[in-house]
Amino acid sequence: MKKQDFIKAVANAANLSQDAAGKSLNAIIEIVTKELKKGGEVNITGFGAFKVSSRAKRNGVNPKTGAKIVIPAMKSPVFRAGKTL
Repeated sequence: MKKQDFIKAVANAANLSQDAAGKSLNAIIEIVTKELKKGGEVNITGFGAFKVSSRAKRNGVNPKTGAKIVIPAMKSPVFRAGKTL
């Protein structure tokens, strides 16, 4: 399902216009993104939790050349599904 299909489904299920459903979805995405950038966590009971996970520096191999490289430490977003999902 693509974003536009999701917006149509939400609009139909909630008796909203597609414009209102699209604005709501964009607001939710923006809020979750801002919270994760701050290092916070967003818990939605019954659905799941969005949080930031830290990955340690590690060694890797460039598949094209076979050269060994160092992959730097980084933070990445993680979603953990809730029990009811």
